[in-house]
Amino acid sequence: MQGFILHTQKVKDEDLLVCILSKTSIIRTYRFYGLRHSTILSGYKIDFALEDNPRFLPRLKDVLHLGFQWILHREKMFLWQEFIRLLYAHLKELGEIDEFYFELVNESAKRFEKQNPKRVILDSYLQILEFEGRLHKEFSCFLCDEKIKGDITLVRAFLPSHKPCVFGLELNRIKLENFYESKNCAIFNDEEIEKMYMLVKEGL
Repeated sequence: MQGFILHTQKVKDEDLLVCILSKTSIIRTYRFYGLRHSTILSGYKIDFALEDNPRFLPRLKDVLHLGFQWILHREKMFLWQEFIRLLYAHLKELGEIDEFYFELVNESAKRFEKQNPKRVILDSYLQILEFEGRLHKEFSCFLCDEKIKGDITLVRAFLPSHKPCVFGLELNRIKLENFYESKNCAIFNDEEIEKMYMLVKEGL
């Protein structure tokens, strides 16, 4: 079985509670401490097995780290773990999930090798909003319900608004429409990407 580690939490001694994103579910498991155990951190992709425990969580065993070439790049790993923490906060209460989430994370990890990580995360963030039916393409202000005729001001989860209605990130309407259509943020310059990434960090 394969999955991405969304979260780890130390319990007694060096044992860990581990939350894993698999293809069809969010798995909560327990890993006993041992010198032979490989290091596991949030964001790692692993191959693993589970041992049933009728009194507690299943035991995580036979862990094999499925690394990516960029994993030792400090800045990329930091941004990757920010993205993983965002997903954990969004998915942690769920059990079964659609395969979409695993495939999205897997594809994003591959893109991290050659592309700007913040741009990869922005594209993935948009895809999640669209998949969940939360991407507002009609550009009606979420506060006053009126149509937005000019540029768009975005807040958390890319909710659109008029500039006078709320303090947020103002973006060119044509660029935003292009982004929503292509699911690719290449149309934005680096300064715009930095500002949009700050919205992403606020959560889904």
